[in-house]
Amino acid sequence: MALLEITDLTVSFDTPDGVVKAVNGMTLALDAGDSLAIVGESGSGKTQLAFATLGLLARNGRAGGSVRFDGQDILNLPEDKLNAIRANEIAMIFQDPMTSLNPYLRVGEQMTEVLMLHKGASRRDALTESARMLDAVRIPDAQARLGMYPHEFSGGMRQRIMIAMALLCRPRLLIADEPTTALDVTVQNQIMQLMADIQRDFGTALILITHDLAIVAGSCRRTLVMYGGRVMETGPTDDLFEAPSHPYTRGLLNAVPRLDVPQETLRTIPGDPPDLTALPSGCPFSPRCPASHDPCSSLMPPLEGFGSGRLRACHAAREAIT
Repeated sequence: MALLEITDLTVSFDTPDGVVKAVNGMTLALDAGDSLAIVGESGSGKTQLAFATLGLLARNGRAGGSVRFDGQDILNLPEDKLNAIRANEIAMIFQDPMTSLNPYLRVGEQMTEVLMLHKGASRRDALTESARMLDAVRIPDAQARLGMYPHEFSGGMRQRIMIAMALLCRPRLLIADEPTTALDVTVQNQIMQLMADIQRDFGTALILITHDLAIVAGSCRRTLVMYGGRVMETGPTDDLFEAPSHPYTRGLLNAVPRLDVPQETLRTIPGDPPDLTALPSGCPFSPRCPASHDPCSSLMPPLEGFGSGRLRACHAAREAIT
């Protein structure tokens, strides 16, 4: 049995301009200790998928379908039960560590609060464990750093603090939403290596949400490509990068700058992301797809298997798009 199973998940928001359909029939599974990258352009539904899983949708949002964690359906659970799961089983690292950390509280106060509230630890034990966890994420002089404020740390160090806080209760699943945003390339590599080490040392399953394909290669065993709130393609990361089968996946990979291929201009995917208040009845990528033909705009293709452990949702024959 998978640790996390999401089946036919939908997420929508009531807005003055209409109903925004952020996630549309999303299905995925993640085993204990495994790693999955969820990639796609901004607005593809990646973050709302995570928020729905954790019960963190905005007030105007609603979710349907099924989200099962360790066999229990947790979608739309009462707040007190969700809090227990969020504290002990599933943790999330948010995009911006500067806004996620309270600027008025010392780092030690914020970390010990987690253990005292959710684990019933004494302040002394909580401080000891907090220092140990800061050391685990390679923050030097951890004991002294507990007495510092967030603004006294660099962006990369703040991100390490967020990772340490997420791991304090030893969650079985860690969801990282754009964990390397606004960090330079060197620090990005350090953060991703740290997360790989943590997954190995703690046995934590990982979902990495990102639009940066460059950090996915080598960091997650499997990759899932989202567009318009749907799965376009998923499979082992190495296979998907080496031989992308869906036109959207090919477009994303072609847009990544490469030093080994001379090119005068950056490649882009023509057209604009879909209007989530008026999605086409067929494939949401069809208006931008170079392989689009008659059924694409009117009939959503099913998610079908091919190859070894791979799935794609595309009407076009594989020979036409690879």
